[in-house]
Amino acid sequence: MKKNVNIAIVGLGQIGNYFLNELNIKKKYIELKTGKKINVVAISAKNPNKKRKFKINKKLFYKNPLDIIRKSKIDILFEAIGNSDGMSKKIVEQSLKNKIHVITPNKSLIAKHGDYLAKLAEMNKVNLEFEASVAGGIPILRTIKESLATNKISKVYGILNGTCNYILSEMEKSKDTFDNVLKRAQKLGYAEPGTPKFDLNGYDAFAKVKILSSLAFNSKLSKHKCLVEGIENINFKDIDIANQLNFKIKLLGVTELINNQLFQRVHPCLVKKDTYIANVNGVMNAVITNGFPVGESILQGEGAGPGPTSSALMSDMLFILRGNIKYPFGISDVKRKKVKAYNINNYSNSLYLRFEVKDKPGVLSQITKNLAKNKISVERLIQIPDNKRKTASIVIITHKANELDVQKCLKSFKSNKNIFKKPALIRLLSN
Repeated sequence: MKKNVNIAIVGLGQIGNYFLNELNIKKKYIELKTGKKINVVAISAKNPNKKRKFKINKKLFYKNPLDIIRKSKIDILFEAIGNSDGMSKKIVEQSLKNKIHVITPNKSLIAKHGDYLAKLAEMNKVNLEFEASVAGGIPILRTIKESLATNKISKVYGILNGTCNYILSEMEKSKDTFDNVLKRAQKLGYAEPGTPKFDLNGYDAFAKVKILSSLAFNSKLSKHKCLVEGIENINFKDIDIANQLNFKIKLLGVTELINNQLFQRVHPCLVKKDTYIANVNGVMNAVITNGFPVGESILQGEGAGPGPTSSALMSDMLFILRGNIKYPFGISDVKRKKVKAYNINNYSNSLYLRFEVKDKPGVLSQITKNLAKNKISVERLIQIPDNKRKTASIVIITHKANELDVQKCLKSFKSNKNIFKKPALIRLLSN
């Protein structure tokens, strides 16, 4: 790469604006590390007059991002708009076609169009880098692509959404409701204003799981439907009972190969208090890989926010400035394979079930008989009466049970008038 490198940034929200400022103040440091001089020659966003934390040079501003490619000589383009389609996809696609390196923190874009964009990058001999798309400042993608390149990875799992981890940690600590803790998370900037559905429903973490799967197993991005559950239905009562049972509740993203079939999922898990993952709290992320011969590797750090994200973007840029032209997903597109999906109906796991019932004789036996009828055996049972309301919470930890049997069983409880609500179900983390 030439000594003077021209850079464009498209998208000047919280992350883009912060990163632009980092580039401006760290030019000499970047030159020291790479021998290259960087020049920000073009920027673009929806609104040039929006109030931003750091000032922008309006002389560099382009109203239409695509004009940057037509009118400026760009070497590296940063896409920080954050959508899976629209201008996010257009600007990345056109940049790669014009032999411009692209760096993005956009997990939605990569999870949906990563295969196509990676092929474009490979054809045009430029980089598509997206370290910041998964787990913020934690260098998990580079670790899988480079440091663990010769290991056979069988499983990757962890806490991939700082918003959810903060809410669950804070509910446990403050003994407060989900809604109140969500409001605090929004005030602190850990959650988007309004209803941050993409975080809370598990789909943010799932986009990251898809990217991790592709890198870990040298596969195409999976298009299969998967088990995705968020934390919207987690009640403080479950957190409190889990605590008494020596567990914590964490939203985990998991991807693994079972008999060479891909099993991807995101859902709340009960994890034992003495495990590493149980003690990752607040907005922190942690990713654990199981591989051979390395064994278990753990990376932990801040998973969101402009600081950690900017650190990952900077890392990707230095990688390119040092002349590392590599395949976006670690190996050539033609060598990446489609992996058959594991049938979730064959999955067996231990479960936490909570039933809210009328406190009267025979109700418990109705529940246990129905469980037995569906081949679900009880490992542990707790009954918590509420004498004032004449109700009770029945909490059951099961032995390993088949997913299909479990769903069939839970549906059968709908007609039982002694059970008030849909039973709460949380899976235990299986090894």
